[in-house]
Amino acid sequence: MVPRPPSVDALASRLSSSGLPRALLVALAREAIQEARTSGGDAETIARGAAAAVARTRPRRVVNATGVLLHTNLGRAPIGASAAGAAAEAATAPTPLEFDLATGSRGGRGAYVHRLVRVVTGAEAALVVNNNAGALLLTLAALAGGREVVVSRGELIEIGGSFRLPDLMAASGAHLVEVGTTNRTRIADYRKACGPATALLLKVHPSNYRVEGFTEEVGYGALAALATEVAVPFVADIGSGLLDARAPWLEGPPPVWLAAEPAARQTLEAGAGLVMFSGDKLLGGPQAGILAGNADLIARLRSHPIARAVRIDGARLAAAAATLEAYADGTAGGLPFWRMASLTDADLRPRCRALADAVGGEVVAGLSLPGAGSAPGVGIPGPIVTVRTPRSAWRTLLAADPPIVARYEDDRLLIDLRSVEPGDDTHLGAAVAAACRS
Repeated sequence: MVPRPPSVDALASRLSSSGLPRALLVALAREAIQEARTSGGDAETIARGAAAAVARTRPRRVVNATGVLLHTNLGRAPIGASAAGAAAEAATAPTPLEFDLATGSRGGRGAYVHRLVRVVTGAEAALVVNNNAGALLLTLAALAGGREVVVSRGELIEIGGSFRLPDLMAASGAHLVEVGTTNRTRIADYRKACGPATALLLKVHPSNYRVEGFTEEVGYGALAALATEVAVPFVADIGSGLLDARAPWLEGPPPVWLAAEPAARQTLEAGAGLVMFSGDKLLGGPQAGILAGNADLIARLRSHPIARAVRIDGARLAAAAATLEAYADGTAGGLPFWRMASLTDADLRPRCRALADAVGGEVVAGLSLPGAGSAPGVGIPGPIVTVRTPRSAWRTLLAADPPIVARYEDDRLLIDLRSVEPGDDTHLGAAVAAACRS
């Protein structure tokens, strides 16, 4: 005889240790009871498994031991303490988001942040929206809706989540004109494509790939000159948010791994009418799309209906302000991303040695990655820890509290401390040792 399943309320009560809200537990209990009736399984076992699976999807802190500093699946850039504090204050108390305290009347959203962007990039004007895809959508709709946009075939990117540039262009109402080939595009290709229907020339950061070998591309200066010649704007999507190729916020010369990364200030100096980039990549701030450049072009974007659909919220605007202030006062080297990227062998090796001793591993040469499509194909050398262990240990670490995300290759667990806060080293060592014993 099949045992009678418990009531929904009773089963939901037995799941309370999961920490999930009561209404969600009731829904899970109801679904489990229905599944048990259909499959003949045990309702409580089914419900506990479902509750555990749902609990794992809750937003929570994890330890990023992958060495990918801007890990898209782990939230990209961790923002600085001042940015987090500013966001918390803006989210929990009234702020003058669209209020002018000087006049007592309605003010423009983001005026202070826009001023900061102008200061750190040298642009005439700026606009901050919710993300860089939104920035590009707004730009294409406002400046090229119903007209042609000329772009190199080698820059028609697809990035994470199956986001494709041609699809976004189509959604904006702009018409794509591809020029050149996948690996070689010349200025003559752009010139040949320009005509009465051309609205703008577009150059896009390659993001998460790099073409090597028999290649050729047109630089920002040459495209800007052609845009002036044919009297259309030149728009550069530089993607990763490097503000200045000189990286004046860091001690010494710019890191080698930044050498090929386009920067906002230099791209504008080369003649681009508009640059756009992400706030949560190399900038090290919250998710945002930042546009900087010609004042007339920015005014056209600001007045377009899509601008409201992609506007940034108050909490992230406050975090962006705090992040940009760090660049404006020369202290951006202390932002989490730049602090991690700047760690030396002398900083990392003692931590790696201590971890290796604790878990029975060894210290080897490794390569950390900037991540999130920044500086594709290059990395930051430094020591890492490897431990020979079954793959099950990697999965066990995902169930730690807080969870630990590492890499697993060739029967070895790879742990890169560059992306780990030093305060997590003890937890990491204990969790890895336990996982490798189990």
